[in-house]
Amino acid sequence: MSDHEGATRAARAATAKTLIVKLSPNVTDIAAIARVVEAAGADALAVVNTVRGMSIDIDRAVPRLGNVSGGLSGAAIRPIALLAVWEIAQAVRIPIVGQGGIENARDALEFLLAGASAVSIGTGNFTDPRAPVAVTEGIRAYLAERGHTSLADIVGAANPGFLGMR
Repeated sequence: MSDHEGATRAARAATAKTLIVKLSPNVTDIAAIARVVEAAGADALAVVNTVRGMSIDIDRAVPRLGNVSGGLSGAAIRPIALLAVWEIAQAVRIPIVGQGGIENARDALEFLLAGASAVSIGTGNFTDPRAPVAVTEGIRAYLAERGHTSLADIVGAANPGFLGMR
């Protein structure tokens, strides 16, 4: 049993509440892990966590972070997160919460079209605390412009291998 499977089974056994498992992009095959976590009882997936990174202070010639490395988030990881959602949407049927660098409605729409059922805004809230409102309004406008009555109409629409429910 993998660590992912064991942790998910233990969490599932501990609660009947909705279990959303957050996946890290710092793995070789995120879609395989998503399948394992789904089979172990996850109700949904939060995709993705931060990406490992580091920075060096060139004047002092030392890492800027005390732990040498840390989590990189924000717009820089959006393409990595979007690819992870795309791949996972072809591997599982449970809902995916896309996250990683979403700052505006266009960013959120990419995740939805790739197969996310919902999105989460993290770092973007620091830059613009009204980002969630603007994203929601932008998605509503996009749906209305295209004659869609439901967000489900576009989830996975750009992903030919999408397995989730539409």
